[in-house]
Amino acid sequence: MSKGRCKTAILISGSGSNLQSFIDRVDSGEIDLELSVVFSNKPDAYGLQRAQQAGIATACIEHGSYDDRETFDRAIAAKLDDWQPELLILAGFMRILSPWFVKHYEGRVLNIHPALLPAYPGLDTHQRVLDAGETWHGSTVHFVTEELDGGPCILQGKLRVNRHETADQLCARVQAVEHQIYPQAADWFGKGRLKFKDGGAWLDDKRLDEPVVQAFGKVTPF
Repeated sequence: MSKGRCKTAILISGSGSNLQSFIDRVDSGEIDLELSVVFSNKPDAYGLQRAQQAGIATACIEHGSYDDRETFDRAIAAKLDDWQPELLILAGFMRILSPWFVKHYEGRVLNIHPALLPAYPGLDTHQRVLDAGETWHGSTVHFVTEELDGGPCILQGKLRVNRHETADQLCARVQAVEHQIYPQAADWFGKGRLKFKDGGAWLDDKRLDEPVVQAFGKVTPF
């Protein structure tokens, strides 16, 4: 796998479409990260196959074997720390992280949420946006803190909601945006441009009181 300056672990639970966007961008030289390991809590996650095909190390621990979140998270960290990751990417990792895990990797964990935070935290964002008649929708890259979907926002990709489209159609368009903005934000971190400091996101030594926003026209689903 292409090597960059920032050792990166990607955590998944499913198909790994966001993972594939990282693999493609690293291979093309568009971003400068070392994809050191892909971890999953599900052994049948297709994303593990994507990683293996790209020559990336994989690891898996099933959460059902543990009594509570923190015990499981400590087991994850013990495994991940073999690779000494400088950055963790949550790419469809369907587990709520314990406060211990967040503290252990404080300022080094990124997540992406399918909405323009702080609007629409939680689940079913696409249908909720349609039901509310919103004009704009999109996705937000943010640092992970103990507050679910509440960490400092970094980068948002937004697009106009089309009249009469379904939640599945909107979801596909938002995912296409995610595949562009998530690797970009991670690359900022890897290059030292993006940092977590004083409880906030800082880009090029300036605190981001509002996320960087990119508007997208036509995007092609992955």
